[in-house]
Amino acid sequence: MTEFNRRGLLAAGAAFGALPLHRARAQAANTVKIGVLNDQSGLYRDVNGPGSVACVRQAITDLGATLRGMNVEVVVADHQNRPDVGVNIARQWFDRDGVDMVIDVPTSSVALAVNQVAKEKNKVYINSSGATSDLTGSACTPNTLHWTYDTYMLAKSTGGAMVRAGGDTWYFITADYAFGHALERDTSAFINAAGGRVLGAVRTPFPGTTDFSSFLVQAQASRAKVVGLANAGGDTINSIKQAAEFGLTRRGTKLAALLMFISDVHALGLQTAQGLVCTETFYWDLNDRTRAFTARVLPNMPQQLRPGMAQAGCYSGTMHYLKAVLELGAAAARADGAATVARMKAMPVQDDAFGDTSIRADGRRIMPAYLLEVKAPGESRGAWDYYKVLQTTPADQAFRPLSEGGCSLVRS
Repeated sequence: MTEFNRRGLLAAGAAFGALPLHRARAQAANTVKIGVLNDQSGLYRDVNGPGSVACVRQAITDLGATLRGMNVEVVVADHQNRPDVGVNIARQWFDRDGVDMVIDVPTSSVALAVNQVAKEKNKVYINSSGATSDLTGSACTPNTLHWTYDTYMLAKSTGGAMVRAGGDTWYFITADYAFGHALERDTSAFINAAGGRVLGAVRTPFPGTTDFSSFLVQAQASRAKVVGLANAGGDTINSIKQAAEFGLTRRGTKLAALLMFISDVHALGLQTAQGLVCTETFYWDLNDRTRAFTARVLPNMPQQLRPGMAQAGCYSGTMHYLKAVLELGAAAARADGAATVARMKAMPVQDDAFGDTSIRADGRRIMPAYLLEVKAPGESRGAWDYYKVLQTTPADQAFRPLSEGGCSLVRS
């Protein structure tokens, strides 16, 4: 699926054909193409979907005149949360369609697969939504940047906070694919290090699970103080709704939403979501810059949803990529994805969504992580006023230490 309809493509082709050959070649040489690869129709649609596309386009708009005549094209595809579909799209984009950079890619199994294709084709891959920390560990490559969050950061912030608050026994409800496994693994490490215990876990089929009742019954039977939800999007929403229906939290059990987005809170409503704790690296109402960015992109967001951190990451990643392309020149950037990523690592990252940050040698973009609590209905001052900040983990402490990831790009 592309952002252009058939009539538009025909018109564009006719106009291009009318150009003198030297002008056509010059225009092509000064063009970069970005592919937004995500879930446009499934359980991660509100987390990514059209909202990520809107944020990518907003980055291009915000750069405006600084692009100095460089042409930027955007194409979009739905990977259906399937690695085989994601790989086929990425290969076609790189081999046939001239895509230079792929961004977003929720679902860690898809992210890991696309990661390898980008390396093979020497293209740029900016992962905003696939959470597995292996992307900057055992699976790191010189062509990939991990932009917005990962399982280690989520485990340390949310999981660590729950243990410190007395939640020393856990039971996991885990999505049965790479993301869920990595999130359970990383959170378990923090629990064990703090002297807590993991009493058990159940793996839920992905995708397609909507009834979590039997899994919640198993969690309740374990008598764990905390039920860790190692899932995301629609799975997290359904788990929390059904836990409330079962009265799980009324019996004293705590829910740890290890990856939750503001769109999930909106879908749940404050009455159901109040008191839940989660971690994000972006909140639209955090400061003047985040509010300004949100105001600009909001008219193009689906259903007036406020952008979440994954979507804001697409804005930030696109902006930084284009700044690097401007420094290198479009032709040079297109010719060597690894060199473009190296230039991005060497440049400071600056944008309204995340402020001033940086990128490490392993491709991990580092920034502060915010431990957030969902407000009670009476605390909310208006539309989408959903979070209060409990604590901030500084950028240099939020993510796994560089020396511990096992990335081959890091010199020992």
